[in-house]
Amino acid sequence: MAPLAPAPVTAMTVTRWRGGVGETLVDQLAEETPVAVLCNGEPHAVMLMSPADLDDFAVGFALTEGLIATPRELLLVEQRALDDGIELDLTIATRIKAAETASQRAIAGRSGCGLCGKRMVEDALRTPPPVTTTTRVSRAAIARASVALAARQPINQMTGAVHAAAWVSLDGEVMAVREDIGRHNALDKLIGARIKGSFGAGFVLVTCRASYEIVMKAALAGIDVLAAVSAPTARAVRLAKDTQVTLAAFVRGPDLVIYTHAARIVDGGSE
Repeated sequence: MAPLAPAPVTAMTVTRWRGGVGETLVDQLAEETPVAVLCNGEPHAVMLMSPADLDDFAVGFALTEGLIATPRELLLVEQRALDDGIELDLTIATRIKAAETASQRAIAGRSGCGLCGKRMVEDALRTPPPVTTTTRVSRAAIARASVALAARQPINQMTGAVHAAAWVSLDGEVMAVREDIGRHNALDKLIGARIKGSFGAGFVLVTCRASYEIVMKAALAGIDVLAAVSAPTARAVRLAKDTQVTLAAFVRGPDLVIYTHAARIVDGGSE
């Protein structure tokens, strides 16, 4: 019998001490599962991640890793549960050099690092083409989404251990959320869900810092407005400027800091 894929959350008995008083209780912990990604049957990468929404992850990962240029080139995704992990086998159109890139990145990726497995600095620090769309988002819409997002993160509510990436409509409604222990995995899942679904115009809100790989993935997916609840890095800001991505960070309700291309964030209603 094939092994069952793990659940994203596991209950464990723990002893908690507070105020000098100890008690035994059940805690909910986020799972960290090795997911082996194969391209046309060849090993490509091993990511430690939350074992949920993996079909969405496969689409987003293939696009933002440059394995495909368009979603049509990802022909099939097969998911297999292993004894201690999951295997995702991506069948990709032969135009893409999947087998060649696979031999260069058959290295484990940590849950917190979107660049793990890259063997050459120049390969890691690529610059996507500039985003050409002109979304306009109000500060009020970003504020509404930042307040509403916490209630849309069930795994984090149970564990306190995962990041989220959300697609938000222009009026601030949270349309879709994907969670993962790795911030870049959460965004890949959201990008995949957006490609597969129809969310309409909007922007992305992430619960993590705006690091280089987060901006890079957004630009590769054609996302022109990216908001983060935490800080950006200097390299991320430079990349956002070069790729025409509007980057806002330190989002706290109505408060935020806009780092690049501020014209897309307006004071009034969404335009």
